[in-house]
Amino acid sequence: MKNLTKFYINGAWVEPNSTVTLPVLNPATEQQIGLVAMGNETDVNRAVEAASVAFEHFSQTTKAERLVLLRQLRVATEARFEDLAQAMRMEMGAPISMAREVQADAAVGHLQGFIDALEALEVQITLNNGDILLREPIGVCGLITPWNWPMNQIVLKVVPALATGSTCILKPSEHTPVSAMVYAEIIHEAGYPAGVFNLVNGDGPTVGSAMSQHPDVQMMSFTGSTRAGIAVTQDAAQTVKRVTLELGGKSPNLVFADCDLEERVTASVQECMFNTGQSCDAPTRLLVERSCYNDVLQIAKRAAEATTVGNPEKEGDHMGPLFDKIQFDRVQTMIKVGINEGATVLVGGLGRPDGLDVGWYVKPTIFSDVSNNMRIAQEEIFGPVLVIIPFKDEAEAIAIANDTPYGLASYLQTGNSDRAARVASKLRAGSVHINGAGINYGSPFGGYKQSGNGREGGMMGLEDYLETKSLHGLV
Repeated sequence: MKNLTKFYINGAWVEPNSTVTLPVLNPATEQQIGLVAMGNETDVNRAVEAASVAFEHFSQTTKAERLVLLRQLRVATEARFEDLAQAMRMEMGAPISMAREVQADAAVGHLQGFIDALEALEVQITLNNGDILLREPIGVCGLITPWNWPMNQIVLKVVPALATGSTCILKPSEHTPVSAMVYAEIIHEAGYPAGVFNLVNGDGPTVGSAMSQHPDVQMMSFTGSTRAGIAVTQDAAQTVKRVTLELGGKSPNLVFADCDLEERVTASVQECMFNTGQSCDAPTRLLVERSCYNDVLQIAKRAAEATTVGNPEKEGDHMGPLFDKIQFDRVQTMIKVGINEGATVLVGGLGRPDGLDVGWYVKPTIFSDVSNNMRIAQEEIFGPVLVIIPFKDEAEAIAIANDTPYGLASYLQTGNSDRAARVASKLRAGSVHINGAGINYGSPFGGYKQSGNGREGGMMGLEDYLETKSLHGLV
């Protein structure tokens, strides 16, 4: 924890220029577990200078040399695996079993996906016309990551920078700095040259904006709210740098009567409540064919009532708390909005679960009798709140699914493979999960519309960190 009050710049833990700090709280106990330094523009400038100097030599390394480093990074990550899991259990309330199996596992899984992609990447291609294309690192990258999937998003941004020969400055969420600190130590242990990776903690308006506006930063990669993504884009526009964004979502989950209702609806509720509903791609709108609507309500109610809530320190598949009081209050406000809009509380509702008076715990909540124009159907709640909306036929299901400013993910439950392919082709989202299938490491992840631009993971994730140069007349 001692490094929380320092920044990792140019290969060393250094004292910040800023004197501002922020308490880091455990959301299950509401107790302080540390203090994190909050950087300023001077801290960002130091990190950018270090990254710029390092880029001069790191950009000239070969693919083989970078693959060696990535494999060393995997060894170092596996050695600190439990530290990463415990960090996310403490700082964001991820139940420890889930923190190991999913949150920390992403640090290894995505890394291997990038190793596989880099092995397959052709850095020089001769076209049919004789010209040559070179794929080169883009430069210094500013990386901003959220609190809800700390390691998942850090690895999806940091590793492609390292893999392509770029250098970077990471600004993790100031609310989940412990796992980022551990990951900086892991990168150091893996043997990366000084200045290739740098870590500056702080808030978006200060550190994030300083990175986005900096003339020596060639790329910004941001994951978070659509509002903040717009701010990053506007700041970056001054220097015409590349910007990739992974933003909000209000993902539809289409349930047709021809699927195994008991299995697929139960799994759909569990998917919505996973990570306490704090996932950008959570299937929070359950669109249900009218002919099975009443049956689905009963199955969904049972599934939500079977969802247990409890201490993240305990092993098991229970749900933990929301990550802080601000989020708790937001979720409570949106539950009130749903009630005021006339939706029916099928299960859950306002307040904490019985027996959990300390910690930012909420009740798994389902609303029925929802129309898609309600706020609870259009706005991202970012908590364990599911809305159920009926549809009469396939065409209406698709129309409701696409009636959202977002397009990050969509979900489809059907026993008809022809329908699955037909409907999937009409859903305006970056991914379609059919009958519970999840995304695999190495596949691209990203969204349509206000869910962002660019893709993270695997080969497409590398490409965002590369520039293309054409050579003409080289014999």
